[in-house]
Amino acid sequence: MFTGIVTAIGTILKAEQKGDLHLTITCPFDPETIAIGASIACSGVCLTVVSKGGTAGNCWFSVDISAETLACTSVGMWHETRRLNLEPSLKLGDELGGHIVSGHVDAVGRIVSIRDEGDSHRFLIHAPANLAAFIAPKGSITVDGISLTVNSVEDQTDGSVHFGLNIIPHTAQVTTIGQRRSGDTVNLEIDTVARYLHRMNSLRS
Repeated sequence: MFTGIVTAIGTILKAEQKGDLHLTITCPFDPETIAIGASIACSGVCLTVVSKGGTAGNCWFSVDISAETLACTSVGMWHETRRLNLEPSLKLGDELGGHIVSGHVDAVGRIVSIRDEGDSHRFLIHAPANLAAFIAPKGSITVDGISLTVNSVEDQTDGSVHFGLNIIPHTAQVTTIGQRRSGDTVNLEIDTVARYLHRMNSLRS
């Protein structure tokens, strides 16, 4: 379980095809605080640490990416030099600063437009029709592992949806979203509460 509060940016140092895709990711964590078998969210994808090394502030860890994960996540995100939003799994007693995030990508979205709005940036993101019922104004959504608040929702004629987000300067600086451009794809995870409410309502009807 995660909160969608990114604690560091990592970089894919090496990507090797070994049956599954094997990645080595560098980051500023302390390897002593990472356990083999621990979960780390990498741009919204919960991955298991299979090896680690380095020193505090100059750490690396390795993960394996299955074909299913490759098929369900943003195209091109697993190549060498790609920067990833990192968040270790939540521990009992940690502050829940964002919202409950599972690290399971529900769909891939696409950035429709980005425009300046004061010192912030207004993102408009396209989500597929199967997510439309779960996205609501002032609700939560995870974009590339970042817990964000939906500001607006525009239903499209094909059943899909465009939703707006306001990215403040701090979020742009401490995550990878500040480097995103129109047309880029992003990993989306809907709010867990919205998921269960939708299921309950569908059973009632």
